[in-house]
Amino acid sequence: MRKLAYSVSEREHWISAAGGLFGTLAALWVSQFWLSGHGGLLAVASMGASAVLLFAAPHGAMSQPWPVVGGHLVSAFIGVACARWFGQDPMIAASLAVSLSIAAMYGMRCLHPPGGATALYAVLGGPAVHALGYTYVFSPVLLNVLVLLVVAVAFNYPLVWRRYPQVWHARCHDPVTGAKEMCMIPHSSLVYALSQIDTFVDVSEEDLQQIYTLAMHAHHENPPVPLGQVVAASA
Repeated sequence: MRKLAYSVSEREHWISAAGGLFGTLAALWVSQFWLSGHGGLLAVASMGASAVLLFAAPHGAMSQPWPVVGGHLVSAFIGVACARWFGQDPMIAASLAVSLSIAAMYGMRCLHPPGGATALYAVLGGPAVHALGYTYVFSPVLLNVLVLLVVAVAFNYPLVWRRYPQVWHARCHDPVTGAKEMCMIPHSSLVYALSQIDTFVDVSEEDLQQIYTLAMHAHHENPPVPLGQVVAASA
């Protein structure tokens, strides 16, 4: 399989890295300032994974605010519940926490992979985490999430090609507006196609439409050369 997802510029690599730096630093700093006198944890390790999604894949469906907030909170709650109810067998408790978190995130339409790590940490984080009980959901989890989201919105805002969160931005107009109108795929057709794949696709409908439009525009501007002409030219 060709790795099309990695076909981004070197500039974008470093912008993503800078966003991860600022987001993680802010989450740690705010957590230290807010929690250092309360004996609470400063940060949850799964926030590092969330930072990757927020700053390296800001257009992804799993990176949007509701999946980030909802995914972490519901997973944290389930993780604490499993630790309390099945804590005598950590292997069962941890496995159930991740499994139930996946089901809950699907049901609540907030699938966010780092949520699984948040649930796991609630079970395997040790006595310091267990002592927090359901407070773990709000501090440090919710605090970490809110700081990351604030930094992600502020960091991505001046970068016009990074539409985060997507719901705040209208569809971008590009030089191929006429082609876009001709190439628009009906929403019902996209829904049908995704249902046939029957797996979660981490891309928005707007980006799918734009990818299709740009690909069709490039195809019309640079049509493929018939095989016969290639053979004749090389002869």
